[in-house]
Amino acid sequence: MSALLVPPSSSPARPSRNRDGDRNQDVVLRPITAQTYRAFLASPHGEALGAGFVQCPSWADVKEGWRAQLLGWGPDPEAGELTGVALVLLRQFPGTRKYFAYLPEGPVADWSDPDLDAWLTPLLEHLRRTGAFAVRIGPSPAHRRWSAARLKPLTGPGRRLGDVLASEVDPLGTAVAERLRARGWGRCGRATGTDGAGGHGGGGTGGGGGDAQPRHVFQVPLAGRTTEDLWSGLNQEWRRNVRRARKEGVEVVVGSAADLPEFCRLLALTERRDGFRLGRSLAYYERQYAALNAEEPGRMKLYLARHQGEILAAHTMITVGRRTWYQTGASADHRREVRPSNALQWRMLLDAHAGGADVYDMRGVPSTLDPAERAYGLLRWKLGTGGQVVETLGEWERSVGGSANHALHRAFQAYLKRR
Repeated sequence: MSALLVPPSSSPARPSRNRDGDRNQDVVLRPITAQTYRAFLASPHGEALGAGFVQCPSWADVKEGWRAQLLGWGPDPEAGELTGVALVLLRQFPGTRKYFAYLPEGPVADWSDPDLDAWLTPLLEHLRRTGAFAVRIGPSPAHRRWSAARLKPLTGPGRRLGDVLASEVDPLGTAVAERLRARGWGRCGRATGTDGAGGHGGGGTGGGGGDAQPRHVFQVPLAGRTTEDLWSGLNQEWRRNVRRARKEGVEVVVGSAADLPEFCRLLALTERRDGFRLGRSLAYYERQYAALNAEEPGRMKLYLARHQGEILAAHTMITVGRRTWYQTGASADHRREVRPSNALQWRMLLDAHAGGADVYDMRGVPSTLDPAERAYGLLRWKLGTGGQVVETLGEWERSVGGSANHALHRAFQAYLKRR
């Protein structure tokens, strides 16, 4: 379990006066309780910020080898008067008393605020006092989007997402990237890829050359759509496969923690077949299932596809507020012709829609559009749902200031590359 750190100083971190006058001058940054943090995420303002599951307090209990802090910005954070929150994971650099700070897909804040200094500066000051030498963040705005209809006819040898004109470029994402660069933040190299099974649950190690969270994700919009809209959004192959699964008698049910060993057995088969390695153990998924569902019952679900009494596929789903994620999927090597994974995803889409989710996030996809590349199969499968590829801003790093911390940050990056 992750230990909760409290900074040695009890005085709040206050932002310097900003260019916009007095608008944020009363905002302070303080450690807050898990209860206060969760109450903010459940509030209308907090829900509108769209926190990912890796920014929920329960994620601190999932990540072993990290210590954690829960922070809040606002006029009176300890009393629950908040404008933003952050789960900070801290990993100690071997041989020192210094920490690398990581905010997976965080902070949970209003990135449209033109004065990022009003809350980023107090964050850096707080982390420096805590003993951090560098920090990595994951801004929430999107950068570019490609619809399935745009991408399907534009695949080809050597082609990648960046070669295709995006369906939409998010001006907020562009502005945030420019503001971060101007403040000394650097984008964390190339994306490290995806796990090939629906996106990984995050956490990473931080400090390496690529993103720990997937930079390209696949999302199916749900807001304002009917179930008939979702069905018509599937391509012909998907609709045919869902019908085939139904005709063959594939049964989709929601499992329990007792089914996690079977899920992990199927996941090991999937890793060998598809050529990827998550490095997640049964203990990891048991810890995740227990932590997320203790925070909110039903937050993490395990869906099972059975055929003739045998579990042929199992997928995990996580819901926070009005967002739902397909986190990880696994399937057997045999009887694939009855299409258990398509049946699972259709049921999960319907359940996410019925639960009021605005978006169904299928997590990571590769950037290749080359059908000859093995990784393209994952993107092709997800394109069949009729959603869109979203390029996030990725992850950004910087030292917290000072020549010693800057040197230690460079040493930490070299250390991780050698591991």
